[in-house]
Order: sequence, then structure tokens, then C-alpha cells
Amino acid sequence: MGVSYKKLFKLLIDRDLRKKDLQEMTGLSSATITKMAKNENVNIEVVVKVCEALHVDVGDIMEIEHK
Repeated sequence: MGVSYKKLFKLLIDRDLRKKDLQEMTGLSSATITKMAKNENVNIEVVVKVCEALHVDVGDIMEIEHK
């Protein structure tokens, strides 16, 4: 089982935002954004910051992949 942030990056494209924009909106480091791009685990506080910045719910930016 793993986590996928494909929904987040599709949402960024739909809103004409770049990863750098997300970084500035949330105050997250580029390393954290990279971890999300690689579908690596991040702290729940990171997920909450992203959701608050984009005004979305957790299910709008990530999903659990069942293998």
C-alpha cells in the first residue's frame, strides 16, 4: 500500500500553478514538494498545509494505492 499525490499535481495544472507556487503558498521546502512528487510519505501537517493553501480536502490531493 502506498500514497499517491497525482491528484495534487493534476489540481496544480488545472489551476495553472507550479510546484514553486505551491511552495510559496505553503512555506514548505522544495525537498518536501519533491517527496510528494515522488509519492513518498510526508507528515500529516504537510498535507494539512497544502489543503489549507488550496482550499481543498485531503481526498482532493491524495489517495491510497492498494497493490
